[in-house]
Parts: sequence; structure tokens; C-alpha cells
Amino acid sequence: MTLHEIRAAMEPIVRRAGAYVKSAVPVHANEKSGHADLVTEYDVNTQRMLVRELTALLPEANVMGEEEHLSCDVTKGYCFIIDPIDGTTNFVMGFNHSAVSVALLLDGEPVIGMVYNPWAEEFYSAVRGEGAFCNDTPISVRNAPLRECAVTFGTAAYYPPLAHRTARVVDRLITEVVAIRSLGSGALDVCDSARGRCGVYFEFRLCPWDYAAGSLIVTEAGGQITDEHGNPISYTTPGSIVSGGKQACRELIDLLRQIP
Repeated sequence: MTLHEIRAAMEPIVRRAGAYVKSAVPVHANEKSGHADLVTEYDVNTQRMLVRELTALLPEANVMGEEEHLSCDVTKGYCFIIDPIDGTTNFVMGFNHSAVSVALLLDGEPVIGMVYNPWAEEFYSAVRGEGAFCNDTPISVRNAPLRECAVTFGTAAYYPPLAHRTARVVDRLITEVVAIRSLGSGALDVCDSARGRCGVYFEFRLCPWDYAAGSLIVTEAGGQITDEHGNPISYTTPGSIVSGGKQACRELIDLLRQIP
């Protein structure tokens, strides 16, 4: 199958997963690593659905997923990286700002990325070398200096030192940029940086399933995604993320170096 054929077959699978998540009745959440790290039956069921249908589509592909300790060697051959519900806390609290995120990697590099927010009916997608889209409309990053941008960020209560450092960065930025927002879904934050809703997004610890799909979308939209030091991101281990327009990313990385 060509990448175009795989992409065409993936979209209805991801859309069905999003429709299932959107149909959720009030849910009971269980704790994973702590009181602020939540998982629901919908996370698990959605991942199982995606794994079943995506591996039927591409049987030679391995799978990495957030739930049920689903891991593999992402550096060899095809590999799907799945986050069934990115923004589970939003989902549990009824904020309706969560996404299904699926990336397809080939030999360790993303070649297809899809991020779907079923409540907003926003379906982001990219195929390597062919641009980025939201609902089939081309998107591009906001190319502007940091001071002219809105900035989004994420953090988690279960990483206290990183949360406190994030607070110090926000305190520095709050009077120097147009606006600051924290929206609770890393996958959608990366996509917001890809379409220019924000100029740059940062977070000090995310897992590959949070950003694998979005990383292709933002680079295909003309932007960049690196760690906080400007180095390439990893698809095998957690790390920091700076994503968005190249000028704003450079300026934010310079600022992060000043704030321990």
C-alpha cells in the first residue's frame, strides 16, 4: 500500500474512535501514577479498537500505545503510535477538549499523522512531504516574534519540580507575550501551534504518544518541534517539547535557558 492509500484507510478508523469517545456517558476515572493522572474505560476500549483496526489495515506494523503498557521498537519498519484520548482529565471533567492521536512511523520517523477532536469536528492530518491540513484545508504556522504570539503550555501535578519550573516560565512570559493559555491536551496544543492559533507551545515532559502525530503536522505546516534545548525530539522516550513558528521557538528556547 502507498502512504496515500494507508492515509485514506486510516481516517475513517480514527473518526470512528473519536465518535466512540464523544458518545461517552459520565465516566468513572481510575488513578494511574497519582490523583491527577487519570484513565477511564474509554481510554482502554478506544485503544483496543484502534489497535484491532489499524493492525488489520497494516499487519506488518508494530504498535506503541499509552494504555496497557503497549510498547515496541519504533525504529524498525512501520509502527503506529497511539494516544486513544489525549486530554483524559479534560474528558473526565467535561471540558470537551480532547483528541484521538495516531501517528504512523517508518524506520523511526513519522510519515502520517492524525489528531482528531470530535467535539470541535477538527481533523488534523499530514503525510510526509505533502503539507498539513485541518478538515482538508491547508494550515500553516504563525511566523512572528514571541512578543506578538499567544503561548500555550502544559504541565502536570504529578511532576512537581517541572510544574514549579513551568510556573516560573509563565511568570516571566505573562507580561511579555500577547496571551498565555493552558488547554490540557498536548496533541491539540501542537496542532494549535501548527495552524497559528498560538505562536508556540511548550511542555517539560510529554510521552511520544502525546506528540508523535502532531510533530509531523507542525513540521509539514512550516514550523518546528524540538526539545527545550533545540535538539530533535525522541519517539522512544519522554521529553520536553517546544513547537510552533521557528522564530518564536528560537526565542522561547533562549528564554528557557535562563530559567532553571
